[in-house]
Amino acid sequence: MTRPTGRAFRSLLATVAALGQVFPPVAVLAIAVPTMGFGAEPALLALTLYGLLPILENSLTAFDQVPEAVREAGRGSGMSGFQLWRAVELPLAAPLILTGLRLSVTVNVGTAALASTVGAKSLGLPLIIGLNSANTAYVLQGALLVGALALTLDLALARLVRRAEAWRRVTPG
Repeated sequence: MTRPTGRAFRSLLATVAALGQVFPPVAVLAIAVPTMGFGAEPALLALTLYGLLPILENSLTAFDQVPEAVREAGRGSGMSGFQLWRAVELPLAAPLILTGLRLSVTVNVGTAALASTVGAKSLGLPLIIGLNSANTAYVLQGALLVGALALTLDLALARLVRRAEAWRRVTPG
């Protein structure tokens, strides 16, 4: 979708990815369970649909922001289309792509707690058990586990984004 031959599909894929955000994960689970059954499969479908948009949008934006002069320099040095993508465009786009991944993962960790409602084993299980039995300690335990995992993954992915940006920094000579 970042190449002239794929541009025609860009708006279609963006629309499909945006539909994943239109329907809340709970609605996707409610629709998926009758056809897929209980367990991890409907939960993975819902989380994939819900997490696709930030990754796709950031990736498209990242590749769009690669300066044409840089691409032209790569072509001028004899790089093929794949070499240009791998050695020039992807490294320049990586920080923004990883930022989309970071956002998607962080949001989906919290959303994944809902997977326990359809029989998938997740950190949301203590939340569901606690809510069903009016046990505040279980609810708090589940919330703290989910929150700690989301924060840990967010910090780890933030570090990865910083590493991807590090090569851009120019050290004074």
